[in-house]
Amino acid sequence: MQKDIPTESKTTEKADENPNPWIERYFNRKCYITFLTGCYSCHWQYREWEKTELGSCCCSWKEQLFYLFLVISFILSAIFLFVWVETSNEYNSFDWVVYLGTKRWFLWSILMLSTAGILTVYTCLLLIISCFLLWERIELYLHTCHKVVILLVILLCSFLLAVLSKYWTDKWLIAGLSLKIFAPFVHLSLLTVMIILSWPLAISTAHLESEVRIRRYRTTSYDDHEILEGCTNIFTRLKALQIAAGLPFLLILLCLYLMPMGIYSPCVLKKKDLGPKPAFFGHRGAPMLAPENTMMSFEKAVAHGASGLETDIYLSVDGMPFLMHDYDLSRTTNIREVLPSAAFDHSTSFNWTFLSSLNAGQWFVKNKPFFDMKPLSEADKRRASNQSIPSLVELLKLAKRERKFLIFDLFGPPPKHPFRYTFIRKVVKMILDSQIEQRLIFWLPGYDRDYVRNKAPGFQQVGRLATLDELTKENISIINVDYKRLFYRGLRHYKEAKIHINVYIVNEPWLFSLAWCYKINSVTTDNIQTLNQLSRPLFFMTPGYYTFMWLFLDIASAVIIGFVFYYHWMKELRKERWLEADATVSTGVESINIPKGESEVKGASRLPKKTPV
Repeated sequence: MQKDIPTESKTTEKADENPNPWIERYFNRKCYITFLTGCYSCHWQYREWEKTELGSCCCSWKEQLFYLFLVISFILSAIFLFVWVETSNEYNSFDWVVYLGTKRWFLWSILMLSTAGILTVYTCLLLIISCFLLWERIELYLHTCHKVVILLVILLCSFLLAVLSKYWTDKWLIAGLSLKIFAPFVHLSLLTVMIILSWPLAISTAHLESEVRIRRYRTTSYDDHEILEGCTNIFTRLKALQIAAGLPFLLILLCLYLMPMGIYSPCVLKKKDLGPKPAFFGHRGAPMLAPENTMMSFEKAVAHGASGLETDIYLSVDGMPFLMHDYDLSRTTNIREVLPSAAFDHSTSFNWTFLSSLNAGQWFVKNKPFFDMKPLSEADKRRASNQSIPSLVELLKLAKRERKFLIFDLFGPPPKHPFRYTFIRKVVKMILDSQIEQRLIFWLPGYDRDYVRNKAPGFQQVGRLATLDELTKENISIINVDYKRLFYRGLRHYKEAKIHINVYIVNEPWLFSLAWCYKINSVTTDNIQTLNQLSRPLFFMTPGYYTFMWLFLDIASAVIIGFVFYYHWMKELRKERWLEADATVSTGVESINIPKGESEVKGASRLPKKTPV
């Protein structure tokens, strides 16, 4: 019997030395530790690291400071990534704005997205590795290169977020809008995350509780006041660690359980309350399928179900209205090759003969204006490469033939232009001469509106975002507004006044779904080919279904998390009882065969070296 007892004692010591035997079961421990220290500290050679005492500080104050910087860098990069992902609807506009400054087209928005993703993943991986090192009780020594990069991440993300706040405030509005539709699903997803996090948290808290009980048990046979006081301090630190880890988790979980009480999502409504699908205005045609503001683009929009067409109109120096968005021709035509010296002159500085001779489609084939464009067929590539700048007459013929609504921005010519003060009358005359049904014209320009009402009473007058009193005074029942401003300003009073609402520019399916649930009448979009395929709003659910999912996941997550904590708690309790029994048997043997001093040292192998018990 006595021969077997030392064997059990050795087994106990081995179990104490490696509290994570599952690591050795699945991994080579040396490789595992080397990988952690190599990634975090750039120590790629294995060595026996001195473990920190459980409950003591994990590293020096400098390392603690940089660990705080690491957490801050992760939070900032994650916030920037979230904001940039949610603003994907505005990527083309952002690329255009950057083009105005650089005069070079590039998918800058995707570069920003990739950068934000890389920074977030980088800081997240460092945080995860640091957690594994802390679990192994290895002191943190962040390599200097990582420290420099972390500081750069903080500076870069802070700068970018500051720029967004100052110059692109709308980006924050879009991120807020996304939460209106995604909030119910964020709630459900976060509960799943909490269930996953409960596993390592339960292991940690249960292990800390086991340590407290085992150490307390081993101190019961000693009367030294200093030793007992030192052990009490250790117990206090271990209990504090349990509270620091467990209390925030429980508070966050409780908030998530109550979160639906504060959630309002327009797409959580009864089926009978869902309005009709909004109609589509093709923004400059279908610019994901063909070069913007070309006849091919407008024909593609009509083919994909557009109810109306949207464009921008300028007047040439000889009085011909033509379709163009930019103030110069450098982005969408080949003027840099034909007439480089005038590439950045105002679009209205040329006569119609020259404008109509420019190629307006090669840029589209060469430079991909949208990241999520589908590849063009060979026939579409050939046709797109041969597009030219269309006149308003050509677009009116198409709208008349297909009976499509037409809405446009009409830009006044610059000073010294021959039609500086008569451009409105020139455009109205051309529209009337085309003999298109006047009701198909959504007249948006506010300049000289009284003249337009007099000459073309059948035009449908369209206003901007204004008060109901202003709209009533102008006798306007249609508004064309930026969706961000409208959704935050409120829709109820416009709906009650039976105002027809068209919002722009809506490209993302989730944003179109939000407009659908808000009962918007029509949207202006670049992405008509995708949005037209939706048969119902994305993320739509009835209140009853959401309530069921809410209660079901709350109850299920509570049961699962409770079971996880109970399982690991009981597992550590069984381990504790086995160690206590083994220690009792070992103490009995030592009292017969081993001097008392040696027995005390072995019994205190898990306590601090300065205060052995």
